[in-house]
This record gives sequence, C-alpha cells and structure tokens, in this order.
Amino acid sequence: MPEMSFESLAPATIAVTAGRPPRVQGGPVNAPIVLSSTYVSQGAPGEELLYTRSGTETWQDFEAALAALEGAARPAIVMGSGMAAVAAALAAVPHGGVLVVPRHAYQVSLGFADDLAANRAVEVRRVDIADTDQVVAALDGADVALLESPTNPMLEVADLPALIAAAKERGVRTVVDNTFATPLVQRPLELGADVVLHSVTKYLAGHSDVVMGALLTNDPAIEAELRGYRTLHGAIAGPMEVWLALRGLRTLHLRVERAQANAAELARRLADHPAVAEVRHPSLPSDPGHDRATRLMGGYGAIIGLRPVGGAAAADAVVAALRLWVPATSLGGVESTLERRRRFATESVTVPEDLLRMSVGVEDVEDLWADLDRALRAATA
Repeated sequence: MPEMSFESLAPATIAVTAGRPPRVQGGPVNAPIVLSSTYVSQGAPGEELLYTRSGTETWQDFEAALAALEGAARPAIVMGSGMAAVAAALAAVPHGGVLVVPRHAYQVSLGFADDLAANRAVEVRRVDIADTDQVVAALDGADVALLESPTNPMLEVADLPALIAAAKERGVRTVVDNTFATPLVQRPLELGADVVLHSVTKYLAGHSDVVMGALLTNDPAIEAELRGYRTLHGAIAGPMEVWLALRGLRTLHLRVERAQANAAELARRLADHPAVAEVRHPSLPSDPGHDRATRLMGGYGAIIGLRPVGGAAAADAVVAALRLWVPATSLGGVESTLERRRRFATESVTVPEDLLRMSVGVEDVEDLWADLDRALRAATA
C-alpha cells in the first residue's frame, strides 16, 4: 500500500490517522507498546535500534503523528517533560549570550532563564510579547528568543509572523511554545519558527495522566542537536507515557473544539457578571488580543483569566466554593481546573494577585456555568 500523504488532510483526520502501524493483513490498528530497554545487536552499529535512551518504536509513532499535525518536515522529538523540552531548546544560548523571553510565560521557563543568567552569565531580556516594537528592539544582538502566544497566564497575543521574520533578519533562533494554542490553532513552523515546543502533559495528551514534552524543527542540524541533547542528558519519556500521549492525541480535535466553545461561552457570560472585575479571553471583542488572535490564529484557546470583585481573598473564596471545577495546577485536561496564580511565590510579580487562571474542559457548559456563578456570588456576597 502506498504511503499516505497528510498534506491535503484536515487536522482532525491527521490526529486520528497519523502514526499508525503499516496496514497489513492481521496487523494491529494501534501502535503497540514496546517494553524493552535494549535491542539485539552485534557488530558495527548502524541505523537500527540499540538502546531505548536513544530511540524506541513507541516514540517513533507519536513523533510521526505530532509532526504531521504541526506540518513539520522532520519527526518530533519526544522529551521526558515540558521542562526537559525547554532546557533542550534553550541550551542553544551560549555562555554570556542573550536570551529574549516574555515577561509573562510559563513560570518554570522563566525560572530556567534566570538560572541561565545566574550560572552561565546569560543576559535575559524580558519583554511584553504583545508589544511588537519592544520585542523587535530586544532582538538586536540576541542569540535565542523564546516566544509564547497566548502567554501563560495573561493571555497576551503576539504577532508571531512579524516577530519570527524580525528574528530571522537578525540571525536569532526562535523557539515558540505552542502549548496553549496547540497545532490546531496555530502552526509556528509554517511561519518560519526554528523550534516549536510543547508540554505534551497539557492538551496533546489531554487527560492529566502524563508528564511529557516534545520539540519540533524543520532544520536537520537543529534536529540532530536536540536529539543529541536528549540522549546525553537522559531527558527521555517512558514507552507507556508516550503510548498514552498518542492515544490522547487521537481526540485532540474533539477536545479542543469543545473546550474552546465552552471557554468562549463562559467568557461571554463572565464579562457581564456583577461579581467579576475583569475577564480575559481572546474571543471577547473587548480583549486586547482579540483582533490579533482573530487575524493570526485558528481559534481562541480554552484558557480564561478571571479577576473577581474583592481581590485575592475573593479569588481564594471562589476556588474554595467550587464543587465541579477542580482546584489544581496544570491545564489542558478534559476536566475544568483553576487556580490563583500568585499563590506561587515564583509567579511573575506583574501578574495580578487576584488572577484566576481557568482551564476550561469538555463538561456540559451549563453545569460549568452554574457552579461558577454560584461560587462567584457566594464569594463576593
């Protein structure tokens, strides 16, 4: 049977189809889990599998499927966690080099940037990712730019095409964290990004039961660099985790479609709620990122930023009063979760103390709204 081309297929079809075993009579429909740390080998090593730290069949299926979704020319690179992916991608910053990062982003990524500043004399330039002129100015003399859009947790939207083009002109490597958007909403490699990063833990796996990361690039030299980092640093994922992530990927389009619809409806209602001081979601015409997201993205995502009337104490009271929403960190699972981000001492000080980051799941939207409305009214009574 001829090899299938994914170029003409819709993302929903790719999510279900890519990374399947060869179609042979009596063969499995799903990719099997291979639980072996080593492989039969003798003589001079070639391209065959040797040892699971450098490769296994179970990785290859997920790497092929994610690459097809992102439109990557090279297979994805599975990593042991989202932070393992961040560390590998930012290892390209030389000692004494310059790294540009958003002022708001995944807090542990920013913590890693601070670690580079402390231990490798790296100059870290923090920028408002929504201010294109500010970011472009910061790119002068930089080595790597970590871009995140929408940002975590403030949901700022970057002009990725403009920023990636400006970075290319200056010879700056771009690493785009595409975790919030997923490849269903934007595909940064098609805009010229050098590396795309995912915390697979979130939407790609989608069931809050896997810790994993992934990197993608179209550049064979960068791919070799990242795979070499994974092998030398042992930043690997177990075959069971990768198999679970691939199974989760099969329903990505359904989960993202439902979660985005739920988020947009909840954001619309929250904008008019008497107990809400501010709501952030790019679907809202009043949101600062609305016009840019509408122009550049294929959706608005399923994360909401909510500030209740009454400040941080009211935000904590809302979390305590909820019964259906789960108070938990992380995001992107089928269940709806939320947390007050500044409960972490490491969160950026420019994130409001009362900001609730809400990860909207796939439950019935009326049930989600009833729980949220009741908790807001109780907390601000």
